[in-house]
Amino acid sequence: MVTPAPRDGLPPLVDHHCHGVLRHPLSADEFAGLLTESDRPAAPGTSYLDSQVGFAVRRWCPPVLGLPPHCPPADYLARRAAVGADEARRLLLTAAGIGTYLVDTGLPGPLTGPAETAESGGGTGHEIVRLETLAEHAARQAVDAEEFLDALARSVPGAAAHAVAFKTVAAYRHGLALQAHPPGRDVVHAAARAWLAAGEDRLTDPVLLRHLLELAVATGLPLQLHTGFGDPDLRLHHTDPALLTDFVRATADTGTPLVLLHCYPYHRQAAYLAAVYPHVYADVGLALGHTGARAAAVLAEFLELTPFGKLLFSTDAYGLPELYTVGSAVFRTALRTVLDDWTHHGAWSYEDAARVAALIAADNARRLYGLGDGA
Repeated sequence: MVTPAPRDGLPPLVDHHCHGVLRHPLSADEFAGLLTESDRPAAPGTSYLDSQVGFAVRRWCPPVLGLPPHCPPADYLARRAAVGADEARRLLLTAAGIGTYLVDTGLPGPLTGPAETAESGGGTGHEIVRLETLAEHAARQAVDAEEFLDALARSVPGAAAHAVAFKTVAAYRHGLALQAHPPGRDVVHAAARAWLAAGEDRLTDPVLLRHLLELAVATGLPLQLHTGFGDPDLRLHHTDPALLTDFVRATADTGTPLVLLHCYPYHRQAAYLAAVYPHVYADVGLALGHTGARAAAVLAEFLELTPFGKLLFSTDAYGLPELYTVGSAVFRTALRTVLDDWTHHGAWSYEDAARVAALIAADNARRLYGLGDGA
């Protein structure tokens, strides 16, 4: 069953990049901690609820649980606890009007998977496979570099048989200034031997990261790349999507789509790459939810250069079902604000505005990921 969209003329949304939801009840501090990309407590005397995303939660989520918008956080959390984690998840995901969830399963922890997430929202779910997680699992099972690389050569195409896309977090592990062309066999083997000998859990070697990308590109599935802001594990200036230019050029004739996730504050660079390279797409996820009341301005900047058939909606929701509700509501509101302004001033026709809105909300993702109608 597909969730009916709210009455704004949009089809049920395709959330083309998201994560699972925590199943257990949360304390007030745990809840607030999931509203930020920081991995540390808020500064003394402050709260992560006092942020654009925190205010967006207070605007859009209380009515779903029967409370007025902007009610005090304590009232909302009390109602959430009374409703229970399972019912709150069902109500909040259903309210988002998302029909299809593409879930990155690479994060650890007790998170709902694609099927359970989608079932809560009344939609359908598909898996996105994280390359680094796949490689780290293969390394734990391998006795030497040869066995590790053989396992990778099998597991990446094997995952392509059931996944709709691959995802890389090379931006976190090394940065996006990766070698344009794939490294040679001897170089890859030397890097694999060195990494396994070091006994490190996390894959950070740029040679092996680039080799992973090449294996993924060879499958033809869309490859999602984290760009822009995220948790403190990254260095922000290493995540500028413009750093991918040489890689983008090297993959231009492969037929494999590259999807630049999140992008903010480098969303104009991402828009440029999408404008000049046919296989590059851009994504508004994370950027809109975290900019809240300023989301319309950010979306308008995305639309300055991004071809309208290559911009995709996502929530990048993680942990809290509220982030699905907020991601959807902020996107819908920002899209309506931008397009109403452009049609009011005669820059766009109403027919074109409605068509582009449907493209970004769902149709672009359905075409890109081969989802078909209602999948």
